[in-house]
Amino acid sequence: MIFSVAPALLSHLSLNDQQYAYVDLKKLLPTAELTRLPYSIRLLLENVARCTPDALPAVLARAQKRGPVCEVPVLPNRLMFHDTTCLPALADFAGMRDTVAELGGDPSKMNPLIPAVLTIDHSVIVERYAEADAVEANLDIDFRRNTERYRFIKWAQKSLDNFKVVPPGTGIIHQVNMESLGTVVWESQTDTGETLLHPDDMVATDSHTPMINAIGILGWGVGGLEGQAAILGEPVPISYPDVIGIRVTNALQPGVTATDLSLYLAQILRKHGVVGKFVEFFGPGLSTLSWAVRGTLSNMAPEYGATVVFFPFDNTTMEYLRLTGRSEELCDKVSAFLNAQLLWRHDHMPEPEFTDVIQIDLATIEPSVAGPHQPHQWRRLGDAARSFQEEILGKGPAVIASTQDTNTDFYEPSFGQPLTHGAISIAAITSCTNTANPSQMIQAGLLARNARRLGLTRKPWVKTSLSPGSRVVADYLRDGGLLDDFSALGFDLAGFGCMTCIGNSGKLEEHMEQFADQGLKTVVVLSGNRNFEGRVNPKVQVGYLASPALVVAYALVGTIDTDLQNAPLGKGADGQDVYLKDLMPSEQEVQALVARTVLPELFRQRNATLWDGTHHWQALSAEGSVRFPWDPASTYLRRPVYLEGVSVEPPASLAIHDARPLMVLGDNVTTDHISPASAIPFKSQAGQWLIEHGESPEDLNQYSTRRSNHEVMMRGAFVNRAVKNLLLSEQPGEGGWAQDVSGTIRPVYNAALSYVAQKIPLVVFAGINYGAGSSRDWAAKAQATLGVKAVVALSFERIHRSNLIGMGIFPIEFTHGLDAAQLRLTGEETLNFDGLDQLSPGINAITLHITDKDGRADMFELQLRLDSQQEILYLSHGGILPYVIRKTVAGSRP
Repeated sequence: MIFSVAPALLSHLSLNDQQYAYVDLKKLLPTAELTRLPYSIRLLLENVARCTPDALPAVLARAQKRGPVCEVPVLPNRLMFHDTTCLPALADFAGMRDTVAELGGDPSKMNPLIPAVLTIDHSVIVERYAEADAVEANLDIDFRRNTERYRFIKWAQKSLDNFKVVPPGTGIIHQVNMESLGTVVWESQTDTGETLLHPDDMVATDSHTPMINAIGILGWGVGGLEGQAAILGEPVPISYPDVIGIRVTNALQPGVTATDLSLYLAQILRKHGVVGKFVEFFGPGLSTLSWAVRGTLSNMAPEYGATVVFFPFDNTTMEYLRLTGRSEELCDKVSAFLNAQLLWRHDHMPEPEFTDVIQIDLATIEPSVAGPHQPHQWRRLGDAARSFQEEILGKGPAVIASTQDTNTDFYEPSFGQPLTHGAISIAAITSCTNTANPSQMIQAGLLARNARRLGLTRKPWVKTSLSPGSRVVADYLRDGGLLDDFSALGFDLAGFGCMTCIGNSGKLEEHMEQFADQGLKTVVVLSGNRNFEGRVNPKVQVGYLASPALVVAYALVGTIDTDLQNAPLGKGADGQDVYLKDLMPSEQEVQALVARTVLPELFRQRNATLWDGTHHWQALSAEGSVRFPWDPASTYLRRPVYLEGVSVEPPASLAIHDARPLMVLGDNVTTDHISPASAIPFKSQAGQWLIEHGESPEDLNQYSTRRSNHEVMMRGAFVNRAVKNLLLSEQPGEGGWAQDVSGTIRPVYNAALSYVAQKIPLVVFAGINYGAGSSRDWAAKAQATLGVKAVVALSFERIHRSNLIGMGIFPIEFTHGLDAAQLRLTGEETLNFDGLDQLSPGINAITLHITDKDGRADMFELQLRLDSQQEILYLSHGGILPYVIRKTVAGSRP
């Protein structure tokens, strides 16, 4: 990109006979004031000064605590996608090109303006496991099912500018970003031809993007729609953030892991309330936290709603850049630029000032898990069994000790024992959250080695898998001889992608599939970041997050209903009880193997082949073209229905009149509840549509892979079994149901479309944290295609709120003291909203008029928070995509 920067803001540095310009933060603020600012805010200031200088006075005033809360328009210099957000985005690009052409514009102008990288990591499924060739077998299945989608990606590679692809089977987006693509310092040009150095600010269409904050890069997750706008040159606006400082002291005790700290942090920050805020680490204990620990902590940011969890760049970060094979030339640029800008944290520097400070003594952190349904449900390891008994089985503390119920209906002779509720059906070492951490992976491998040596094996009903976030993890585990130890316990490599963490867990062991259908309450234990009901597998509603080593331990014991800290995990070959302490390696043993096996050469070798892909990928081909040739028979790729009927001019009014309530939902409705990513059941409406259109029952695939087909995704909306419509006294079955226009109770898809057919707008009501979880644009698209024009909730998670706005849906909030129950809705009311045509940044007063079927009227005051003029602009156009289409048409006509 080329930047026009006022010469008064520029300074210069000379490095290796090359002159570089940079926007000098010390010319914005005196050094004493600058060093009081959090490092994350310093990066925001640089971005605004370089990219949107008109906004700089207001942002500077706020930074100096002499101005009101203001909008911060951020222009990232790059963007990343994964396949389940990028495929819909590419379909939108193709659809927008069609619409632009039909409206008289030039479709070739619809192109990314900043570099975009797609990492294909969300599609591969754990179909095969506990066998030596599972990686290849799972890739074979993946390409058989997804060849059409992958050819579409190759079409995009040849048809779009600034677009590159990390192929399937390479790694997970955030781990690839951190290990390979993040540069910390970016190089551009000024309009006068100077080489300009600036921070590597970025965004990605996944909620766990803040993992990159671990190495001093400012980046966060955005919805797919906001990401599409960003690569077309639109700013990513945020409200000037509060910054919560986490002051750490002392150091973690030996054997205590990054997972233990991250789960504890999730609990306290969810309780503290940091939704939409920045979190930044500082304090005397910061230097004791390795780059790997920082990666785990930053990755977990969305589990408590933080926009970023930032670690300033320091000596530890530079060690990481060198470890991962970054060039000395880049390291020299990073050192010179960050030191010149006061962006390199040194221990002697003054501590920044924060909106609020939370103190954490690292020495007090202890082994833990989180569950049974939320990442912030922190438990001491010894309390995991009790939490299952109390919260899932409803057994009080007084009777837990005597409730080892068995049920002979859950007996399979090959298992050797009857199973009880709490049996572990899946134990998965998965997700970039923890597999990016060599200490934790090697700790787990050494624990597996010790278990193997003593003669312990996994329980036969547990589906085990090992799916690291990059191939370099498998390299150092192989070099350390640990892959054989993992394999001996059933943790063979299954693939390199998100897999179990995002619901691509495949089927359970065949008998466990049957037992789950018969009512056995099984449990998944995973080293991931989310454990929402049904997320990992639709037949498993209970999940616990744990470190990789504890995942192995739970596979050995086979049930959550065991105190791992005090009870034996089983008997060794000598008949003696074996305890967790007998298997857990020492910290010295772990670090010695890390030092011997985790080497820069491994990273250099993998980075050299990052873009190549496996033989499956190399065998695919596709032709490029300005407009994509849609196949009307495709079950994966359909021209987006929500781009039909876009006109050259925006709508004259935003008012919502004569709407009807579709659903009233409770608290913590996640994007998994709204639009699942998991396997498409044969008997579901989506499954039946696919069967009717020629798909084989074994290849229905995941909802996440069908997101470029609205026919499937609309039928999959609100089908999660945990969805309960409080408008109904009872539901005919699991998942979402609603009254249709005639008053008949039908699945949400059918009910909603009965209103759409009569052009009656719909409204969804909910409690707190509506839209928590993944940055899933289809959670908003599904509601928009079902005719929802507004969601009224007690609060919204940040990314889903942005996605709703991106689809032209109003995220309206109840005022203090009011909730959906007080509206006394039955589903037969008529709803009118006043105040939507006079919007401004800040809190907008909205009046809801409710008229029941007998004509009685009531009125309630609501509020609509809008953070920027950009959000108002998107709403005024009915969403981001219509806005972009109109802008492109206007700019490309002769």
